[in-house]
Amino acid sequence: MINQEDNSKEGPKAPKDPVKRRSSIFFMFESTIEATCSSEGKPSQDIYLEGRIKENVKFTGGVTDEKILKLLENCSGFHKLVHSIGVSVKGINNAPLNIDFVLKNLGKGKKYETGTLLRVPCRTDGSELILKLKDYTWSPEDDILSKFAFEFENVGELAIATVKFYLHSGYEVPEVAMEPPVSFGSDEYKAMIAKSLLNKGNNKRLKTAIEKAQRGEDVTIAYIGGSITQGAAAKPINTNCYPYKAYLKFKDMFGKDGGENIHYVKAGVGGTPSELGIIRYGRDILKDGEVEPDIVIVEFAVNDEGDETKGICYESLCLKILSSKNKPAVILLFAVFMNDWNLQDRLSPVGKHYNLPMVSIKDAVVEQFSLRKSEGNIISKRQFFYDIFHPTNDGHRVMVDCLEHLFLETKKAVKDRDDIIIDKPPVIGDRFKNIHLIDKENYRNVATITEGSFTQTDTDLQMVEMDDNPFLSPEFPFNWMHTNSSGNESFRMIIKCSSLILVFKDSGSNTFGKADIFVDGKRVKTADPHENNWTHCNPVILFQSEDCKKHTVDIKMVSDNEDKCFTILGFGYTL
Repeated sequence: MINQEDNSKEGPKAPKDPVKRRSSIFFMFESTIEATCSSEGKPSQDIYLEGRIKENVKFTGGVTDEKILKLLENCSGFHKLVHSIGVSVKGINNAPLNIDFVLKNLGKGKKYETGTLLRVPCRTDGSELILKLKDYTWSPEDDILSKFAFEFENVGELAIATVKFYLHSGYEVPEVAMEPPVSFGSDEYKAMIAKSLLNKGNNKRLKTAIEKAQRGEDVTIAYIGGSITQGAAAKPINTNCYPYKAYLKFKDMFGKDGGENIHYVKAGVGGTPSELGIIRYGRDILKDGEVEPDIVIVEFAVNDEGDETKGICYESLCLKILSSKNKPAVILLFAVFMNDWNLQDRLSPVGKHYNLPMVSIKDAVVEQFSLRKSEGNIISKRQFFYDIFHPTNDGHRVMVDCLEHLFLETKKAVKDRDDIIIDKPPVIGDRFKNIHLIDKENYRNVATITEGSFTQTDTDLQMVEMDDNPFLSPEFPFNWMHTNSSGNESFRMIIKCSSLILVFKDSGSNTFGKADIFVDGKRVKTADPHENNWTHCNPVILFQSEDCKKHTVDIKMVSDNEDKCFTILGFGYTL
């Protein structure tokens, strides 16, 4: 009997010579992407490129050639360098998904209106989709790459994505080898985590909270900070972010009978400093008096470059929390950016001055970033960072383990007999420690306001995931908005105070324009919503004084912006 050949397993009779593979750069490598609510359409994962693409390519793709990096600064250089874009997407657990890959450019003139918008359906089985740039029509107005996005059908859907740039002939970059998984729990890893304990601090308040938890009493752990505390780049954002994971650790370590007595508040707002944090603390953390946190973790070390007071608002926020009647513990947490930068040197003196527990992610990870695996590297920058600012799930886990180390060390230590001393001169400043928020909802017993042409309420606001919610909540929803058809009457507020901070809305929309701010008849500032150029809360100091007296504040659109929009989100004032 002659066995017939199984032709289904045959290879080609005359295989072609291999086509030379183009040199390529990883922009994303097996990154988790998540569908979150978007004001522009479908739920999406947005990856912003303006001002960031070079740094992303440096740390994900390992590119150091400045000539190649220079070409990424604008669209013409990008097309000169990149032949095609490879996109591969795979649903978590091979779940079937409908996902579009989106590329958006900014235009040269009307930057948000004239650039190319490319949308291409992706296969979601992990196979690579190759987008040859020459096969698409590009606007002659294209100036700068604005963003990549992955658009989903439903909020909360997850996938794994890789994006590669295949280069034109003549451009070569070294091939990057991807690292082995992080050895969480190893002795070397634990030694790295131990380096994060910048200061054990006076433990009386933290030990008190732990003892309450162990007795079964209600204990609330709260977090306030920027986008890292919001959970940016954690997937899913609400359950894999460091605040939620650290809350679960605390609950497991100290909660009674399953830990139902441990409660959680998270109030991270992306791109905002402690100057805004101190204004929103009462609403976002205290929930207007409904919540009394026992532990508050403060994380602004990578956000406070935008703090006009250079640390005064940070110290004021710490004192505002520490001065609460229930005497909560304050833990200072210092995150870090991919370029090894944070403001620990500026802000840690506050912790030293009041002997607060301090945890430094920078101290834990930065030194070993420069080492090879054979020299003691535990986690690489590619593994720790999702982009140049935010940690991956692995990075968030490192932050959790650093906080857990503090909890364990505090548990083992003898309780300090005396409380911290806060009734002493500040190390930087405390001018804003008693600041209060006023907005359209609560101003009536504090100020006299004539709205003028600022009568509308803006609903297109900075949105964040609060607490353990997967959905987005608006920041400063009780606002005053001038629209393009409102007229040009001034907004006027008469208020008795010593210091005043205006919070206004930044926007990337060209429908928004500038407003002049006058205090007691003198122009003190022109507020420009395009200063940061995205939907964002922007605090600015209008005045500060030792004397509490009556002031008149007028806000009016500048003369050639009367047909533009402007939103007053609220104010922070001190007496």
